[in-house]
Amino acid sequence: MRLLVVEDEPKLAEYLRKGLGENGYVVDVAHDGIDGRHLATEGQYDLLVLDVMLPGVDGFGVLDAVRKVRDTPVLMLTARDKIEDRVRGLQGGADDYLIKPFSFSELLARVQALLRRGRAPQESSTLQLGELELDLLKRKASRASQRLDLTAKEFALLSLLLQRQGQVLSRTVLAEQVWDMNFDSDTNVVEVAVRRLRSKLDDPYATKLLHTVRGMGYVLEQRA
Repeated sequence: MRLLVVEDEPKLAEYLRKGLGENGYVVDVAHDGIDGRHLATEGQYDLLVLDVMLPGVDGFGVLDAVRKVRDTPVLMLTARDKIEDRVRGLQGGADDYLIKPFSFSELLARVQALLRRGRAPQESSTLQLGELELDLLKRKASRASQRLDLTAKEFALLSLLLQRQGQVLSRTVLAEQVWDMNFDSDTNVVEVAVRRLRSKLDDPYATKLLHTVRGMGYVLEQRA
């Protein structure tokens, strides 16, 4: 999915571009309201992350121009902690509002929520790999129509692997994304969770989906 970030602070703009990119999004960046307005109204984006305080044209001006031609979801960012600004943004057509400073995890959660809201239910809630199916809204997993009894962490782990099926994910990435922790070589939480997930996902079946890539990490994929 393609996102547009309109933010005039170079460090924050790069931080958002890198962070969203690492989570699978294609990200374009504009550093002022004039370029942001042009890209947002002429380009095709799934979501717009829009700062309020911008040179050239402010965020409210960009939002107004966008709403005249598109219904793209808009998440507004601002350093202002004023009720009037938040009300103005929401009344102008913004879908959500985030006040600086914010954590990236909160921004990512809001981006994901807005994207889910704007997509078809089947597309947004169901992940599939062969006979494996994951329903994100109902939080149910099944293989060959047999329900998998997963813990919350096992479900989160499988969801991440399934969203990035075919990609080798390191233990560090899994620890950060699923457990929100910095990887510690003395901690075997990832290995234990993978082993338990594999016992439910693969052990009862002839075809294995969850594979270990020695020295690199784990990958979920169908192999011949």
